[in-house]
Amino acid sequence: MTDTDRSLTTTSEETGEPRPPVAARLPLPGDGHMWVMVLGDLLIFGAYFVIFMVHRAMAPREFLAAQQHLNLDLGTANTLILLTSSWFVARGVHAMRAGSYDRALRLIYSGAALGVLFIGVKAYEWSAGAGAGHTLNSGEFFTFYYMLTGIHLSHVALGLLILGIVVRELRDPRRRRIAVAESGAIYWHMVDLLWIVIFALLYVLR
Repeated sequence: MTDTDRSLTTTSEETGEPRPPVAARLPLPGDGHMWVMVLGDLLIFGAYFVIFMVHRAMAPREFLAAQQHLNLDLGTANTLILLTSSWFVARGVHAMRAGSYDRALRLIYSGAALGVLFIGVKAYEWSAGAGAGHTLNSGEFFTFYYMLTGIHLSHVALGLLILGIVVRELRDPRRRRIAVAESGAIYWHMVDLLWIVIFALLYVLR
């Protein structure tokens, strides 16, 4: 047994026998149902991404030409907005674990506010694109574009609702269940991860 193993191993007060290392007994953060929901969403989006790549491989010039009409600056801005939002939410959970509930509340509010900003930027981008004639029926690329970003936007909206539940937990001293905050953060990080893949596929991939 290494020194590290000895430092992680504890002894049972009742039997005097060594317990498993603490790291091996730590449960997953959040609620198990949230993990099932997240994994299910990842599988569904994964299928969408594969279908997109197959269709892109079948018409690379058409997809590349259509891609040039997307606003890379707005896509990048929204990526930074959502990454920063996830950072605020993660720090909020950390503050809640430390018992700093007021700070946790401010951080979760900040993360949610950036989520609302993300929706605003995406709505503006959609409006500008439609105004330029790039609509859902403007070719296969834009069909995928509006479908993927639209489904993702619905997940952002649901994520904001879940963060609202976390805020309710933080505001009520009788609640403040860390598992609820962790579950909210898990879902919000999934939303962030999905957007990074969508951004890479739609805006960056050449």
